Amino acid sequence: MAQALRPNTAGGLFATDDKPHPVQRALLAVTLVLGLTSLVTALFHHLHLLSSWAGLAGILTGAYGQWISETTRERFGLILGLGAAAIGFFLGMSHGGLFGGVID
Repeated sequence: MAQALRPNTAGGLFATDDKPHPVQRALLAVTLVLGLTSLVTALFHHLHLLSSWAGLAGILTGAYGQWISETTRERFGLILGLGAAAIGFFLGMSHGGLFGGVID
């Protein structure tokens, strides 16, 4: 009955430590929102300012979230948000960049 004394921590990809992580979850939510915003606005050429700035902010928050994350669940969501933010950032940069048309 040794298994009754130890919890099963190898439960799968989304294993958690059953502790609250409010800062990590907030960074995860912010990264996902910024990544989605950047990715969607990158589809429109005239929204390159929003796309590139949201992508840059998403990359920075996602990188910090990866640095302080403690569970696989947090890291998985952060990678999704980071990928979306990076794609939106690069598309926004190719459409005009961070200051395109504002600073000549």
